[in-house]
Amino acid sequence: MILDKKLPKYLLGKYQLIGTVTFSVLFAVVFLNIYIPFSDTAWFGLGDSIMFIYTLVFIAVSILILICSRLLMYKSKGFHEMTYLAYIIWCLIEIVTICGFYTWFTTDITTADHGKDWEVFLKALRNGSIALGLPYLISGMYFAIIDKNNTIRLMNYENVVTDEPVRPDSQKQKITLFDNSGTLKLSLNPENLYYIESDDNYIKVWYTDSKGDLKQYMLRCRLKTVEESFKGSSLVRCHRKYIVNLNKVSMLRKESDGYVLDLANEDIPPISVTKTYTDAILSHFTEQSPLLEPMED
Repeated sequence: MILDKKLPKYLLGKYQLIGTVTFSVLFAVVFLNIYIPFSDTAWFGLGDSIMFIYTLVFIAVSILILICSRLLMYKSKGFHEMTYLAYIIWCLIEIVTICGFYTWFTTDITTADHGKDWEVFLKALRNGSIALGLPYLISGMYFAIIDKNNTIRLMNYENVVTDEPVRPDSQKQKITLFDNSGTLKLSLNPENLYYIESDDNYIKVWYTDSKGDLKQYMLRCRLKTVEESFKGSSLVRCHRKYIVNLNKVSMLRKESDGYVLDLANEDIPPISVTKTYTDAILSHFTEQSPLLEPMED
C-alpha cells in the first residue's frame, strides 16, 4: 500500500520545505482575499483599523507555526523514515492547529459575533483545507516532477551520429548526470566511473579522464536518485554514502567489522560495505568467488 511506503527524501529537503511554506503562504493569502467577500465568519481587514492589526498578527503566527512545523520535520528525518501516511497526518495536524488558532482568535480576540466555536472551527477547517491542503498537493506534485526530470540517466548512443570512433558494445552507453535545474553537467563512459559519494545535498562522482587520471565532479543531486536510476546495473549501493561500480572492484575482502571493497585504482581508498547493503553486494559476486578473499584469523 502506497501509504505505508517511505516518503521520497526530495519532499523533506531544506529547499523543498522552504518552497512549500512560501508557496502555501502566498496561495493562502490570495485565497483569503478572494474568500473574504463571501464569508460570514471572516474578519480580516485592510487599512487603518484594529482588524488590520489582528490580520497581521494572525498571519504572522500562522507562518511561524508552519515554519516551526517544517523545521521539526526537517530535523526529524535523521531519526526516522517518514511514510506517506505520516506525512499526510503531519500536514493535517498543521491545518487543524492553524484552524484551531483561527477559531480561538475569532471568538476570543475579535469583537465580532461569528456564532458558536464549533461552527467557526468547521468553517475554518473547510477553508483551511483548501488554502493549505491544495498548495501542499501542488508542491508535492511539482517536486516529484522535478525529481523525475532530474534523474541521472543511462543514455544509449548507438544510433547517435558522432565524430567519435566506433567502440565496443559495452561502450555505446553513457551515464549522463543532470543537476537539479535539469542541466546536463557530465557525460561518462560507464567503464570510467568508479564510485559516487554522497555529500549532503550533493554527490561527488569519481572517474578517470582520457589520460587515466582520477577526477572528481560535484553536482547537486541525491544519491537515492542514482540508486533508483541504476537498479539492476553494475552501479550498486554499498553504504549510506557510497555507490560503487562493481565492474571496477578488484577485491571484496571480509574483515572483522564487515566487508570492504578494493577498487581497481590505487588512488582510491577501500570502501566499506555496511550490513544494510551486504546481501546486495554479495549477490553480485556469487559467480565470481575468486574476488572474495576470506578473513585471516
